Amino acid sequence: MRTYRELFRTPEFTPLFLTSAGQVAGQTVSGLALGTMIYKATGSPLLSGLAMFGQSLPQVLGAATLLSAADRLPPRAALAGLALLFGVGTAVQAVPGLPVWAVFAVLLGLGVTASVGGGVRYGLLNEILARDGYLLGRSVLNMSSGIMQICGFALGGVLLAFLSARGTLLAGAALYLAAAAVARFGLTRRPPRVAGRASAADTWRDNARLWSSKPRRYVFLALWVPNGLIVGCESLYVPYSPRHAGLLFACGAVGMLAGDTLTGRFVPRWWRERLGVPLCLLLATPYLVFALDPALPVAIAAVVLATFGYASGLLLQERLMSLTPDDMSGHALGLHSSGMLTMQGVGALLAGAVAERTSASTAMAVMAAASVAVTLALAPGLRPRSTGRPAQPAAAS
Repeated sequence: MRTYRELFRTPEFTPLFLTSAGQVAGQTVSGLALGTMIYKATGSPLLSGLAMFGQSLPQVLGAATLLSAADRLPPRAALAGLALLFGVGTAVQAVPGLPVWAVFAVLLGLGVTASVGGGVRYGLLNEILARDGYLLGRSVLNMSSGIMQICGFALGGVLLAFLSARGTLLAGAALYLAAAAVARFGLTRRPPRVAGRASAADTWRDNARLWSSKPRRYVFLALWVPNGLIVGCESLYVPYSPRHAGLLFACGAVGMLAGDTLTGRFVPRWWRERLGVPLCLLLATPYLVFALDPALPVAIAAVVLATFGYASGLLLQERLMSLTPDDMSGHALGLHSSGMLTMQGVGALLAGAVAERTSASTAMAVMAAASVAVTLALAPGLRPRSTGRPAQPAAAS
């Protein structure tokens, strides 16, 4: 499967695409509003960054206890229910007079349950599409994410200017509810991929099986850590430039969209196996310029160039699927998603802590240098296979 026409002719892909896009739009609008609201209330770069990206931090709890549900829940009901839950939770955060600690408590609860969502969504994508169509389908979902981030940050900026942070949060809640409706009425009812009830014991056992393979360990770490450290840079856009934070986020989404489009549609397999590490390095190195506290045009150029490197995630996911049995695909993709989002929360936490003691621009450069170091350390374990033949799924040892 190599064309967008073939992709959108595949049954159920379009409603899955629209559901994902609606959730990203809701997350983008509400995240910008929440970060702005917390920064105005506290003046803290750390709390502002955690408000925007801290929802991903507790996903490690869900990954350790709930992730086996990704293959054991009916996909349609799970996706619709999670979008509904996020809509209600976001509306609660908009309640006037809600204390800051209560806002973060809701954020924690949503983050734990969100750990299942990535596994359900991308496991369903892997089920809908043939194995050779996963990369194109995932790239299109990433492209929609980039577009929705551009539109979401633009819409969020406009709503913040004309309404308020709480009003903008309610708009984000409405987008989540729309995504829930699309999932409920657009997707076909499917049985779970794996029989049985989900449990923490099953989650631990399956995590151990996935982690037992050394090649998979390297891929998981490459998907989680460099990405998470760079999201730490992004979490500082508001304290770095409060007036232009929405513009920086939107420009970053443009770079991510360009990278996903070119990588998912035009790069042949031989190059895809070799570009993962260079793109991880590209994701980090442009942020080193923030050590010089650059002017806004230079900052925008650095952000656009760096976010092109997010396409590394597509290539590493393709490798992960080649190393994973089909009956564990949802769990593996959920572990990737939860681990990545958890590390994004860790990155926001670390970046905010550094910024509290130095400055936002200095902290961004420090996080970028750390991301480069981690990528170089992982590079030997990510070398492409020398045979050039398609990889076979590895046994879940």
